[in-house]
Order: sequence, then C-alpha cells, then structure tokens
Amino acid sequence: MKDKTGLMKDKIAVLNEAAKAYYTESREIMPNIEYDRLYDELAALEKETGIVLAGSPTVNVGYEVLEELPKERHETRMLSLDKTKETSSLIEFLGEHEGILSWKLDGLTIVLTYAGGKLQKAVTRGNGEIGEVITSNAKVFRNIPLEISFAGELVLRGEAVIRYSDFEAINAAIVDEGSKYKNPRNLCSGSVRQLNSRTTAERNVRFYAFSLVKAENAPGLEDSRRAQMEWLVSQGFDTVEYRMVDKNNVEETVKWFSGGVEKNDVPSDGLVLAFDDIAYGRSLGSTSKFPRDSIAFKWQDELRETVLKEIEWSASRTGLINPVAIFEPVELEGTTVSRASVHNVSIVKELELGVGDMVTVYKANMIIPQIAENLTRSGSIIIPEACPVCGGKTEIKSESGVETLFCANASCPAKHIKSVAHFASRDAMNIEGLSEATIEKFVAMGIVKEPADLFCLAEHREEIVSMEGFGERSYSNLIESIDRSRKTTPARLLYALGVPNIGVANAKMICKSCGQSWGRIQNISREELSGIYGIGDIMADGYVGYFGSELAKESVSRILAETEFEIEEETGATQRLAGKVFVITGSLAHFDNREALVAAIEKNGGKAASSVTSKTNYLINNDTLSNSSKNKKAKELSVEIISEEGFLELLESVEPS
Repeated sequence: MKDKTGLMKDKIAVLNEAAKAYYTESREIMPNIEYDRLYDELAALEKETGIVLAGSPTVNVGYEVLEELPKERHETRMLSLDKTKETSSLIEFLGEHEGILSWKLDGLTIVLTYAGGKLQKAVTRGNGEIGEVITSNAKVFRNIPLEISFAGELVLRGEAVIRYSDFEAINAAIVDEGSKYKNPRNLCSGSVRQLNSRTTAERNVRFYAFSLVKAENAPGLEDSRRAQMEWLVSQGFDTVEYRMVDKNNVEETVKWFSGGVEKNDVPSDGLVLAFDDIAYGRSLGSTSKFPRDSIAFKWQDELRETVLKEIEWSASRTGLINPVAIFEPVELEGTTVSRASVHNVSIVKELELGVGDMVTVYKANMIIPQIAENLTRSGSIIIPEACPVCGGKTEIKSESGVETLFCANASCPAKHIKSVAHFASRDAMNIEGLSEATIEKFVAMGIVKEPADLFCLAEHREEIVSMEGFGERSYSNLIESIDRSRKTTPARLLYALGVPNIGVANAKMICKSCGQSWGRIQNISREELSGIYGIGDIMADGYVGYFGSELAKESVSRILAETEFEIEEETGATQRLAGKVFVITGSLAHFDNREALVAAIEKNGGKAASSVTSKTNYLINNDTLSNSSKNKKAKELSVEIISEEGFLELLESVEPS
C-alpha cells in the first residue's frame, strides 16, 4: 500500500506539471496519449487503494472565500509537552520501555476528522481547547488525502508546515525586502488561517501526521504507536520521520537527528519522545499542563559571544518604535548574523544593554537570532526621547508590565510610509508595483504625505520619471494601477485605512452589517459594533476612536473624493429575516460550519451578533436546555432559544420580500 501511495504521488506530480505547462505556459512536455495513460493509471490506483490525495487531477477542489474562521471546541483538551535539553532526561524518561522518537515539527498543529472515507473537518490547535475550523484550506494542502479506504470515524493530529525550499521560493518572488516573510512557521500559520483557500493553495502547505486519536473499530491499533503510524501511512498520510529507541540507543539516535537538521527541508524545533506502549502511556495520566506519555527534546542552543555595536530604533506605522541590536557578525547554525530584535524597552532594561557590551547570541529554534545574555551589563543604552525618523517626542507605554516605545508625533514620516504601504497592499486598495521603498522616496520628496496623495501622483510626472529606477514605462504602469484602484469596495477601503485591530474579515463583516453604506460604516456606534458577529469591545473602542478623530475624518474625506464604490450584489438574497438579530452558540448539525449559518442569516436580511443583548431576537443553540452562559443570558432577557431546525422552520415560514 505504501508503495502504491508513493506511486500515486509521483504520477500526480508529473500530471500536474504537464497540466501547468500546457494550460499556463503554452508548452507541451508530453503527448496527450501519455497524459491520458498516466491519468487512467492514477484513477485505477485511487480506486484500488481507496485513497484520493489532495492535488490529484481526478478531483476538483473548489476554492472557498470566508468572512472569518469559525471556532470549535476540541473533544479532548490538547496539552503542551514538557521539555528537556538533556539526553540523560530522555533515558530516564524511557526507563525499561521502548519509545518512538520523531521530529518536533515547527508549524501549526491541525486535527483532522474523517467519516465514511472522506475528510469532514480540519481544526487548528488554537489554545488547546478551542481551535479554528480550516476545512476548506486543509483540502488544498499538498499532501492530505481527501478520501481514504477506512470508512469508520478517524481523528488524527499532525503538523501543517511549509518546507524551507518552498518558503525560499515564495520569498524570492517578493521584490520588496520589507515585505518578505520572516520564517516558515509564521508564513505557514498565516497561510493555514487564510480566509481565501486559493491563497492557501499557492503556499504549498503540507501535513505530517504525528498522532492517532481515534480510529473507530480499526483492529490492532490500541497497543502500539508504531503500528498506528504504519497504519496511517497505509491510508495515504505522510507521517513525521521517526525512529524506534530504547535506553541503549536514545543518545545515538538524538545525534542522528541532530546531524540531519541542516539538510532537513521540513522546519523543526526539536524532537518528541513518546512511549510505544499506548496503554502504559495512558496509565501515567497527565499533569494540569503536560501529558506524562511523551516529552519534547529541544536542541542545545549554539551560543556565540560578540560585541554590541548599537541599538537601532525602528519605527512602524502604528508609532511603535522597536529596538534592534546590531553586533559584530558571528556564525550561527551555518549562517552569518549581525542583528537581532530586542522586542521592547523592558528587555533592553532587563538585559542592561550598552554599546561595547559583550553579549551571547543564539538562534531560537535554529532560525531567529536572539540575545541570550549580556556578560558586561553596562546599562549605557539611553532610551531615545526623540523619534529616530521625525525627531518628535517619544513616550513609553506600559501594558501588562511590558514597556514599549512610541512616537507621539501623528505626522511622523515613518507612520506615513507604513500606513501608505498598508493602504496600497493587495488586500486593501491593491495598487500594484508600489513598494515600500518607492513610497519612502515619495515621502522624502514631499509628494506623498498621506494615502490620498497617491491619487495625485500624475501631477508629479517629471519628478517621478527622473527618479532612479523609474522611467516612462514604470511611471505609466504605476498611474494605471492607481487609476484601477479608484474603483473599490467599502470593505477594501475600510481595511486600507488601517483602523486598529480591523482586519480583512472584520472589515467585510462591518460593511455587510451597514448595508455597504459608507455613511453608516463611518458613523456606526460602539454599541452597534459590539453587536456584530466577531467584533469585541477592544475592536469597537479602537474603531470609534479612529473615526472620532478629526484628522482621520479629513483624510477619509480626501480619499472618498478620489474613489468610487463598486457594490457586489448577492444573488438570491431575500429579506425574510429583515430586522432580526441572531446569536449562534454550540455545535452545528445541518450547516457545515458557523460561518455557513451566518451567511444564511445575512443572505436573508438578518444580522448575526456575537453576544446576547436586549436587541437579540433569537439565540440558535441545538442544546436548547443547556446552562451555558448565552442560554442563561437569553432566558434573563426573554430571548427565544431555537435549534437549527427551528431556524430553518422560521426561514420557511416567512414569505420572501
């Protein structure tokens, strides 16, 4: 079975490469008869094994666009692992038992559920108790089986990752250095949690199974983790690379893994050791934080001593000024590093940093340069009282005991550069060809002081054409892109403004709730905002505060004078539920996920809110008799509690308008 699965993967890769060449590059790398032969062989293998892998040309997984990711509670709480950096601790942990030692992959943990041989659900780890449902995105991972031969209920856990080779290829395609992704893990996390599964598909996310949670009525899987891993492979899953160990060979096996870190294309941040004997592992129970059947091994960090040359203070569009340590270059984990983020003022003070201090540096998870210790501790670094960009006054803010530095000047050029770059970004106004470096030049020239100035760049043709790296063609392309961006949607503009904590999904939800009316969007009250599904109090406060600013109002007014809205009308929309406010809680049976139910409510003119208030008409909860906080609140306010069936009946009972 394993050989056949590998054969299927090979055929999929060849067929997809041929299709890409033919359809997108107008070239042929194999005759049609050869393509058809390979296709038929793949289809036969899929029928024989009962396995259909994501990416197979025999299936067409449609891309989905969501307003936000629905959340769901895990059946069992997902604990973190206790950690050690000593192989002696691993030997002590094993005792006389056999274990399975595997890579600890550095990505995003995902729980998959299959039923009837088909992928039903994918949920992120989240906080261990509640995760986000990312089923549509999981279906476009590179190597997840969409169909398997096992027909019972299957639940497994694994890690979603982006390989180093794919990460480097994605970054290589980004011209602007400041826009490049920092590391594979962050890119993977953002890719897995995308609202548009097409973007996820473009990122080449892969899934590696590391734990079987449930395989309903599957024989022979209760005793051994190794047997479980082999069985998962037989179902078409890629598993984390592992080795069987006992107390006699743990140390040499750890060394074997250590020697493979540099050539391993899959990001990892250590190893995991678990007992092979499942029953024994379960008998040990768990602490409040960690299971006792497994333990994580973290690599001993490679430390290098170097001299701190300076602290560079880097300003952002929010006004936050981040300290960055610049030190004499050193070799770490095979690369030369000379700078590391210090994150905030509190860490600068805690390390007592000073120019000329001898510091030790390392790479966290063998990737991110960090300062481990300051051996000198001169404490001579002075927190700047003036912004390094505009010279305006700085201020230190403290939140939860952490001090951060901010520029108090609302007109700081750094804020302008970052905010204009955000305004022009793909999910915002989508002005192609406008990099942060170019914006910085425009700001320095004085021709761009705020986002609205982008629409007036045609007035500065001579200055732009004469810029280094620019010419007539670059200028014309830029102006055309700016002109195209003038036609936009309320949601794109709202996101583009950079309102605190308002992302793409929340911007869409707010605009939809306001009927796409900009007047309502700009003047919506805090109470109304808090009633919108997914909008919390902090978001609402930041939103109202932003539009309450006279500077913001003037800036928005200038942008509105240069743009026009295109409203996408929803087909099949009715007003059956006009004026009705719904709150959703609990698990669902009829709708695929919570977002699908929200879409049904809004499509029929209703509103979905996140909390029960006096304005709520219905609380949808399939467990109508539960004592949940929302049920209690609904009863207190005499809000009717209905099930999904009740909602569907309500929908059918109202005549469409």
